[in-house]
Amino acid sequence: MFTSRTNWQLHPNPYTQALEEHRRSGGEILDLTASNPTECGFDYPQEEILSALADPRSLAYHPESKGLAEARRAVAGYYEGRAGFSPSAAPVDPDHVLLASGTSEAYSHVFRLLCEPGDEILVPAPSYPLFEFLADLADIRLVPYPLLYDHGWQIDLVSLRAALTPRSRAVMVVHPNNPTGSFVKPGEAAELAGICAARDMAIVADEVFLDYTNAPHPAQTFALHDAALTFTLSGLSKISLLPQMKLAWTVVSGPHSLAKTAVERLEIIADTYLSPGTPVQLALPKFLALRHGLQSQVRRRISENLSVLDAALAESGVVTRLDFEGGWYTVLRVPVTRTDEALAIDLLQRCSVLVHPGHFFNFPRDGFLVISLITLESEFQEGVRRLRDCLAAG
Repeated sequence: MFTSRTNWQLHPNPYTQALEEHRRSGGEILDLTASNPTECGFDYPQEEILSALADPRSLAYHPESKGLAEARRAVAGYYEGRAGFSPSAAPVDPDHVLLASGTSEAYSHVFRLLCEPGDEILVPAPSYPLFEFLADLADIRLVPYPLLYDHGWQIDLVSLRAALTPRSRAVMVVHPNNPTGSFVKPGEAAELAGICAARDMAIVADEVFLDYTNAPHPAQTFALHDAALTFTLSGLSKISLLPQMKLAWTVVSGPHSLAKTAVERLEIIADTYLSPGTPVQLALPKFLALRHGLQSQVRRRISENLSVLDAALAESGVVTRLDFEGGWYTVLRVPVTRTDEALAIDLLQRCSVLVHPGHFFNFPRDGFLVISLITLESEFQEGVRRLRDCLAAG
């Protein structure tokens, strides 16, 4: 009765089972995986957020397939003054912006635009596990290309080239990557553009964490990129810490004729669903304006938690933190005494500390844990202390 594309493993894995059992028992949990900013103690300007949703125009329905014009202009304004990977690229054109209810939907639209069933998208590894489900639903294959760690993360371009086949339709980049926190470097972006342009492939760039960089200057964006057909995805979830508002976008850039055709076809796909709600589209300019105060809180939290983590690890001797350049996750290198999943379960059961095992993010081998840097400071400090002590005890 059901399609093979949804024939997923529906039974909880041992890690999930252990977490459910721990919660049922009423055990304490120091959550070092916190990813929902609305539950991390940030000070939201509640009145301004709610008033932005009270626009009387929300009572009328005037659908636009790409999204309301003023919302798309606000997205274009978000990129003003930023540096792109193509210095000659024109500013973001609001007509090349398409709104969606989230980046997952935006991915679905782009996959449907680019791929026939069975076609392939190259994706970085390590990276976020959501992509596998999106690929299954789009009837396409994900082909991983490695990110290597050697005094920082870098794309293994040799392996990426070796992974190309006649069915390769796009290269996906996560900029900065989740969970490695690594940005695509200018030389890598140029190399990817050359590969894609020569093979009639596209670049799909996920930039949801773009604003969270350790550098003193903003990161370069793929939205200002014209060397190859490029789809840049982002949204309110991370930029304005508003995942519940469910609004994201795709910016289309690249050679004029290709970008024009892509927008025309994406517009029909978007018109088929018309999923973004009117109230949040009307509120988008205000929500983007509010991002500065919210992001400053996140940056302070990341900085403070990072200092706590580094101080604790300095006393450890058995755990190291890998370099990261942005985002709000970090990767720990730990001794390989068992699988990462078994280690994460042991830390939960023995020390009440919740961490992500590295294999959830498609790390090539054991010995990696992933933690969030936006956990409440007091919980983070105690969780890191216990993590250090439990790992030292073996």
